[in-house]
Amino acid sequence: MDKQLLSLYGLKWNPFSPDIPTEALHRHAGFNTFCWRVEHTLIREGGFALVTGEPGTGKSVTLRLLAEHLRGLRDISVGVISLPSSRMADFYREMGDLFGVELSPHNRWGGFKKLRERWLAHLEGTLTRPVLLIDEAQEVPPMVLNELRLLSSAEFDSRNLLSVVLVGDKRLTNKLRQDDLQPLGTRIRTRLNMEYASREDLTACLQHLLHSAGNATLMSEQLMYTLCEHAVGNYRILMGLAAELLATAAEQELPHLDEKLYLQCFGATPQAPQKQTR
Repeated sequence: MDKQLLSLYGLKWNPFSPDIPTEALHRHAGFNTFCWRVEHTLIREGGFALVTGEPGTGKSVTLRLLAEHLRGLRDISVGVISLPSSRMADFYREMGDLFGVELSPHNRWGGFKKLRERWLAHLEGTLTRPVLLIDEAQEVPPMVLNELRLLSSAEFDSRNLLSVVLVGDKRLTNKLRQDDLQPLGTRIRTRLNMEYASREDLTACLQHLLHSAGNATLMSEQLMYTLCEHAVGNYRILMGLAAELLATAAEQELPHLDEKLYLQCFGATPQAPQKQTR
């Protein structure tokens, strides 16, 4: 959405776009506790953390917020795997690129040794702690996941050289139950299970995004209620519906987003907020 259309509503950015500033993202319930555990427990001692949930429940947003937080800490080196489906050779190529080590993908032992030596030198010399973040981790081949476990473990499994945060849907949870991945599954130290959001959580997210973008009154209260009811607990669906409404309103240069616009776009009668009874 261009600046002229954003200025029509007094918005600094499109609040329903996937690429809004990280500082404007809504921190869902449970994030602060998970972030604290990663920072103060996992990174200090190494090991694996796991974030799981159905599509649209906020996993990738959680990882964005976590990455931003970790990059602001001293003595933390954060790497993000960009192609989780890589086989072993490309996995080592990317790991070498992330952690500044020249690796030969055809010399698996050499790559294994160099990465561990680099991490150990950082831990003992500079106190820098390496952290690896992997989104869509259900796509990572089992052989690569096991390689990560072996890479990170030293001194007969009594010391961890690397902290890894795995983020994925229920396929990742099922994968970790497989016989060949149970050694990794039992090493998960910190977990965050993302559930479908309540209407109250969706409303809080919507209000936060509108306020952060600069126009808290962009939508009527009834429209927000209706959107949250039809989003079925899914943040991604909520953002999609809201983005469609904003684009339509901007095209027609409407001053406000309300339930009439919802009816025009989606052809359904908006639901009125229910009064709470005691």
